Amino acid sequence: MCGIAGYFGLESDHGLLERMGTAQRHRGPDDQGTFVDGPVGLAHQRLSIIDREGGHQPMATADGRYVLAYNGEVYNYRALRTELEALSHTFMTHSDTEVVLHAFAEWGADSFDRLNGMFAIAVWDRDEQTLTLARDQFGIKPVHLARVSDTDGGGEAWLFSSEIKAILATGRHQAAPNDRVIYRYLRHRVHDDGVETFFDGIERLLPGEMATISSRGLERRQYSTLQQDLAAATPPPTGAGPETVAAFREGLAESIALRLRSDVPVGTSLSGGLDSSAIAVGIDRMLTAHDASAEAVGHQQQTFSAVFTGYRNDEERWVDDAVAACHGAVESHRIRPTSAEMLDDLADFVRTQEEPTVSTGPYAQYRVMQEASKHVTVMLDGQGADEMLAGYVPQTVSHLRSLMARDRKAGIKEVLASRDVLSTVVRARLRTRLQGGGSFGELLSRDFKAAHADDSYVVAGGANLRQRLVHDLFVASLPSLLRYEDRNSMRFSVEGRVPFLDPNLVRAVFAMPDDAVIKDGWNKAVLRDAEEGILPASIVRRRNKIGFTSPQNDWFREQREYFYQVFLSESFASRPYFNRTEVLNAFELWLSNGGSLDSMAFWRILNVELWMREFIDPKPAAESAESAESVTSIEEPASVESEESAEPLVGSMTNAGKSLDLVLPDGSTVRRHPVRTPLVTTSDDLTKLVVDHVGPRLDVLGDGRAVSGSSFDRWYVFISEKVVATTQRRSFYVWDIPVSRSARLLSRHVTRTPAGIGLGSPFTMQLAIDEVGLPRVLVAAAAGGVGRLVGRRGVFYTVAGSDVRAIDGPTEYSVAPANMSAKLGPKDPSTVAATLSTAIRAAVPPALAATFAGTVVVDANDLGCNVLGTDATTPVGRLEQMFGDNPLGQGSQQTPLAVVLDSVRPQPDPQDAAGSHARPTTGLSA
Repeated sequence: MCGIAGYFGLESDHGLLERMGTAQRHRGPDDQGTFVDGPVGLAHQRLSIIDREGGHQPMATADGRYVLAYNGEVYNYRALRTELEALSHTFMTHSDTEVVLHAFAEWGADSFDRLNGMFAIAVWDRDEQTLTLARDQFGIKPVHLARVSDTDGGGEAWLFSSEIKAILATGRHQAAPNDRVIYRYLRHRVHDDGVETFFDGIERLLPGEMATISSRGLERRQYSTLQQDLAAATPPPTGAGPETVAAFREGLAESIALRLRSDVPVGTSLSGGLDSSAIAVGIDRMLTAHDASAEAVGHQQQTFSAVFTGYRNDEERWVDDAVAACHGAVESHRIRPTSAEMLDDLADFVRTQEEPTVSTGPYAQYRVMQEASKHVTVMLDGQGADEMLAGYVPQTVSHLRSLMARDRKAGIKEVLASRDVLSTVVRARLRTRLQGGGSFGELLSRDFKAAHADDSYVVAGGANLRQRLVHDLFVASLPSLLRYEDRNSMRFSVEGRVPFLDPNLVRAVFAMPDDAVIKDGWNKAVLRDAEEGILPASIVRRRNKIGFTSPQNDWFREQREYFYQVFLSESFASRPYFNRTEVLNAFELWLSNGGSLDSMAFWRILNVELWMREFIDPKPAAESAESAESVTSIEEPASVESEESAEPLVGSMTNAGKSLDLVLPDGSTVRRHPVRTPLVTTSDDLTKLVVDHVGPRLDVLGDGRAVSGSSFDRWYVFISEKVVATTQRRSFYVWDIPVSRSARLLSRHVTRTPAGIGLGSPFTMQLAIDEVGLPRVLVAAAAGGVGRLVGRRGVFYTVAGSDVRAIDGPTEYSVAPANMSAKLGPKDPSTVAATLSTAIRAAVPPALAATFAGTVVVDANDLGCNVLGTDATTPVGRLEQMFGDNPLGQGSQQTPLAVVLDSVRPQPDPQDAAGSHARPTTGLSA
């Protein structure tokens, strides 16, 4: 197993090849090599499995015409070698790589369908000046392509690689999201179903596809007829008997034996399900029979399982049964992942997969491969059995539809036999209708949905079992599972092999009667019959399929804070894909066991955000690591993020886009000096914090002459209500607010403000209900509705009162943890202001104390300013004008305080001395 990469159409560039190889070094840490000839460069990373001493790549034929970079294993290489030797080919190594090279030299592209295995091939023909790429019949091994500009920028060139990271590492392709693929993933839950990837401009070869690149351009075509042959198969509906079962058992055993060929240790991935258990006991039978095919396994089989003790989907009891069914020695390795470990691994898991996954299930496989890498280099897995033998409920539904259409009596009989399986579908649909809670489409932004309104997804073969199985094998299901397996195994330099995906075995199954697939309500009928008496009935006749998955529902509830942290982040709010308010509301509803959405819906949303952060956002790696660390160490709610420096902001240090000076409507001028503070928490002494940080600010003003000796006659301290509420313990993480049904309903009828502030979320609405009572909120809501009808705005808050008006929800522009908190207004803000003023006057020089006009508690944002409380005698209207453009920055600027200098003498503006609106002066912006 290896990693391949390279280019066509560029000048010689060994540095580029080395960058590509380094980006996927984990795929092949044992050896590396590069090759350059004319317009072509090849890079190879080798994981040595067969003929560890030989097989160095890129590998050339003796005459130098063909050069090969190859990723995979061809299991029938010995038979092919014998055939090629009869055609006068000579071999210098014992590797399958050399067989693949000579096969291409002999048969060209026709050689690919002769290969039984998994492979991604790049072969350069020096004489024809063509580069040929090919992917195995099932697409087990990946090949990615990107068209780029050539060295001169006037023509086109091509990059190819096993992993997308290698293409990005060249610096010749800028990572950008493919919005169509993102939409289909989010809306229809599909991915890996075509040539497009999540990266705009990067494509994949499809299963059984090849590409030829030359000076004439790129040509793609299917070399394999496997998919068409399976689709055209027309076996009889019934007739599977003992000979069918024996043929299947023999075919599976032969496939397993081929995939045990290795010069390094081989292990088994064991979930406890039928498929992986069949492989484990198959290997055991070879070991106990002293079959030479199992030599690489060693004296005892090593199995690797992920188990989840205490969770509903724990399969350990079936793992125990499978191990007990083995007669030889078995060393059973079991890992027990936790939700906390998943968070620790999440960034690496997203990097590993390169594209979003449909659930967290592949994380369990990721951890299994991580553990396996400590003991073995090759792992056999059960992928593919579900797709070829109808392991999923929708395939059973397709079978029943086609059977009912063909033979109603037989169809009714099969429906009755499958009633327990079908009942799960019926219950799920009933639950969705009864619970309501909206559709996934409501969580997407209006513009994003409109842009892709014509994009739909229809499952092929909906009423035909065989067509449905072919669709799942090559389009709908298996391609994504194979991607998961490839990335997870190769991340830890492990080769994953899949015995069920032997072309000969799959062809044999599709030639069997339908009742070999589904019979008497049992799917995988021929596999169950083949394992009868070999595996225990607890596995053979088991109904509740789980597979390699994770306790996703439970984990998401355990780590709800993490989800909120992501959904409330500024980056998430800036994405063009989501309606953030609806996402938050739906997630809260799901946590309350309501709504029709499931945990996979929220995983898809989270996964897109994490993928964007990892691959698309222009962000240094160190900053990414710091961000990942912060989400697992949330402290108590606070108003701003702390910094080592607590220097006040002055002059050119003022908040970006804000002016120091402001001309008021009466022509007078005020100057605002924002003051930076550290993180404000519930344990802080507000009075001490204000005095400690206002004092240094006043040192800049001297002994009072900056006020009394200038055009400014008095000064104030303005303070954000957020820090007051925080120190009064009136700030709460959203997940700590128990939301009622009333709050959930009422919040949906509140107009959302552009800044996301107000009662448009169930969290803030619940605080309003708790603060003033449900009856008053209901009356205010009714009054607000009437007000809208007659064109009056703000009636709701007039009736609800200032305490409700001051409630703030989490806002994306605030830094963590303020962006995850909802806050009540401060209690008795005028009393707080008077207390602070007394302390300030006692702490400053007499001259400054004499000109100090008081403290003002404000609810200020970019939409305006409301004075909540003050001990100043200045009219409230004037105080609010002083903050008409909100110079404070309570997010990353960390300035919840301001010293404000006020001039009562008019400062006329020659252009508009009597302007009707407060506005910043020109030329005074710092």
